[in-house]
Amino acid sequence: MKKNNEKRNLISIEILGLLLGLIWLAPFYLMIVNAFKTKRDIFSGVLGFPEEPVFANFVEAFIDLAFLKSLFNSVLITGLSIAIIILFSSMAGYALARNKSKMSGIMFFIFVAAMLIPFQSVMIPLVSIFGQANMLNAGGLIFMYLGFGCSLSIFLYHGAMTGVSKSMDEAAIIDGANRFQLFWFIIFPLLKPISVTVGILNVIWIWNDYLLPSLVLSESNATIPLKMFYFFGQYTKQWHLALAGLTIAILPVIIGYFFAQKQIINGVSEGAVK
Repeated sequence: MKKNNEKRNLISIEILGLLLGLIWLAPFYLMIVNAFKTKRDIFSGVLGFPEEPVFANFVEAFIDLAFLKSLFNSVLITGLSIAIIILFSSMAGYALARNKSKMSGIMFFIFVAAMLIPFQSVMIPLVSIFGQANMLNAGGLIFMYLGFGCSLSIFLYHGAMTGVSKSMDEAAIIDGANRFQLFWFIIFPLLKPISVTVGILNVIWIWNDYLLPSLVLSESNATIPLKMFYFFGQYTKQWHLALAGLTIAILPVIIGYFFAQKQIINGVSEGAVK
């Protein structure tokens, strides 16, 4: 009787998982299927397969997006932003966790409180200040991402440091290591799981961000989300090209995950265990 109940529960969980999987895959199905249709066919029927696949949509979208240049801009801005966020946030999280002074507690509270500030509330003064400093470019955007992304990242690193024994610091200092060597060669490698988590969270945000780059970047430095807006004009919306462009745009993310899935899964799993 007990085995029958367990089997019934397992089947119910599998059915629920299948349904959730189908719901999650539905947007991808709609995107890919309609990317092969003409604009007229999309409005005739969204769910059905195309009668004659139109591969020219992908060629035209690739050209209109200036895809290789846009991809380079997205990869450059996202990669540098993630590297800087991880570097500075890990050092700040380590320093705040090891320093138990009252000022350290106040600074940590300020970083945590900063997570509650929405970007929209500081958008206009921020862009104005950076414009006066001639920093409305890719470098200024990366600096902004550091400011907006470090609060959550420092909070995560600070929490991860509670699992790293302080005796390791003392042993390294006795062996002659300075503070930089201690952090870079001993502490930072131990923070790899949380670094992967921080990287994933910020990649999802920065790669798909539209609002902040639209206020900062010029046409020559436009990222993929900015270029996607090209297909949505005031009087017309080129859904067939937009969906083809979206299909092309997700390919680098899928390929990147395919090559890094082992490190990502291991990092997230280790971080969850810790």
